Amino acid sequence: MAEFEYEELVRATENFGPSKIIGKGSHGWVFKGKLKNDRLVAVKKPLHDCHEALYDDKNSKLENEIKVLSYLSQAQNSHPYIISFLGSSHHPADKTKKKQLLVMELMPNGSLHDLLHDKTSTIPPPSWPKRVEIASQIARAVQSLHERRPYWVIHRDIKSANVLFDSNWDTKLADFGLAVLAEETTTASQPAGTIGYLDPGYTTPTKLSTKNDVYSFGVVLLEIISGSKAMDVGRAPASISEWAVGLIKQGRMEDICDARISLPGHMVATIRHLLVVAASCVSIKEDCRPSIGEVVFLLGMDNCHFEPGIRNPLLCSSWSWTSLLRRLVLTRRRRKLAKTWRNYKISAIGNY
Repeated sequence: MAEFEYEELVRATENFGPSKIIGKGSHGWVFKGKLKNDRLVAVKKPLHDCHEALYDDKNSKLENEIKVLSYLSQAQNSHPYIISFLGSSHHPADKTKKKQLLVMELMPNGSLHDLLHDKTSTIPPPSWPKRVEIASQIARAVQSLHERRPYWVIHRDIKSANVLFDSNWDTKLADFGLAVLAEETTTASQPAGTIGYLDPGYTTPTKLSTKNDVYSFGVVLLEIISGSKAMDVGRAPASISEWAVGLIKQGRMEDICDARISLPGHMVATIRHLLVVAASCVSIKEDCRPSIGEVVFLLGMDNCHFEPGIRNPLLCSSWSWTSLLRRLVLTRRRRKLAKTWRNYKISAIGNY
């Protein structure tokens, strides 16, 4: 990846001016920048206005994000639903190259959290077909992390605020400051994540697994369907996973759906299907959760995601020999997974 000149990024962001701030993560400010070739980028800068010890911790998270994104970008083609890493930079006076800047593609349409919860936005809530598309894209992004070789990646902070939209309103998974490579799982730091999305079973470093991300994805899926926040103290229970699974157990699935938009008749079965997938993902028993690869498959089992007569885009992607072989493998697994899915429907509700 490119090594950007520090002064170029200073100019691009107008000296990291307040008017250029487009976001703030757990470990850095994000600025909109315009390079000399007129390319628009996002520049993440460590948080400086904090205690030195905290600054060192937040800076290490930015270093970790650069390392993980650099690893992910080594593939010949970057994944379409993961933020593109463009390069990094450091101040010329910083000989250690520790206080770096991270340069990424600019995501002009904000986050999924904003789209679902920003009451001041003039953008209407997403349609039901769009919600299913968003869920599918996030699942495929997570799948690419968990199935990456030689080292898989555990994101550890999957949440709606870390799902961003590009100019075409396609999703990109971002913020890899807490991500862990498989080679580091034996020496992983203490459990980390965001309350409401964090797997309740992830209590020690030894409990780290890809199923932690599956739990977080399940929370995001419930958030997409309900339009409700992951944690809401005005709701009983406050946790969206406890609230939604409770309604599913009562057979009141439609009560979970975002009331701001009506649910078309042809989408009812699809949304009920997704709710059961979400319930299986947030099961308290880790062994009862599907892998993210199985989640992607389960999301593709229902063919009525968009309009009547239009098939699921996961099953209608462009044909190639690679995709053909993959389809053959999935076909062989279909009967086995269909049986497993029946078990998930039972265990997701009975073993929450």
